[in-house]
Parts: sequence; structure tokens; C-alpha cells
Amino acid sequence: MKLSSKGRYGVQALFHMAFHGAGDAIQLREIAVQQSIPLRFLEQIFRDLKLTGIVSSRRGPKGGYELAAPPEEIRLGDVVRALDGPVALCSGKSEGTPSTSFVVTDSVFGELSATLQDHFDRITLRDLCDRAATLGLGKPTPDAYNYAI
Repeated sequence: MKLSSKGRYGVQALFHMAFHGAGDAIQLREIAVQQSIPLRFLEQIFRDLKLTGIVSSRRGPKGGYELAAPPEEIRLGDVVRALDGPVALCSGKSEGTPSTSFVVTDSVFGELSATLQDHFDRITLRDLCDRAATLGLGKPTPDAYNYAI
């Protein structure tokens, strides 16, 4: 299983919001510059995140996107499913009558998929913020980046 760029960038952008945002709305161009994510791709990602209720948007001079729930309530599993669909290592489908090897390996891959899904669901954005603090990663000053795109 390989997480798509959409899923990875989505998690990365939401972590940025949780770690640097302090509850304020953040413009996508800030995230794009600081996280090196193409702005157009980020706009597509946030459209999907907004549709699933993970983020909300605010218009106006202090507008942008904000997390729709506290970081401790947003699970990585929710984000990955919103952007990539369910985590699945097996298809559960076989042409014709399934062979013994297909039935056995598919059941193992199904169990592994459930384990991965469970692990994603146990990790929240708050956990990522705590990990950043444990690793000694600080928050940059607001003027450390040029937001012109």
C-alpha cells in the first residue's frame, strides 16, 4: 500500500494548520509556500476536506480555512479516507471460483488492512503536534516566509 500524494499532502497541510494555526483561519497560499505543496493541488484537497466536514472556510480579510474540530478529534484515518478512500490491501473480488491461495491470502490482506485502518484511526492531529514538540521542532515566526505566489 502506498499513500497517494493527495493523502500525504492533506495530512501534512492539516498538521500545519493544527501546529501553526492556533485556531485562526489560514490561507492556502501560506500552507502551499511553507509545505511546498502546489497551490492548485492544495485547493483540490481542501475542496474534498471541506465536503467531508474536516475543515471549514471563512470569507473576508481574515478568511481562509480552519479545522472544523479540535486537533484531538481529527484522526488520520478520517483524512486518508476523505482523500484516498478506505485503506485496502485486498480486493475481496475474484474472477470465477476463487482458488484456495486467493481465499487464504485475501483473508490475510484483509486483516492487515483492518490493522492499518485501526492504526490510522488511533493517531490524531494532536498526536502529530505532540510529536513535533517531542522532536524539538518549533514554530517559525510569521515573517520567516514570503507568501507571494
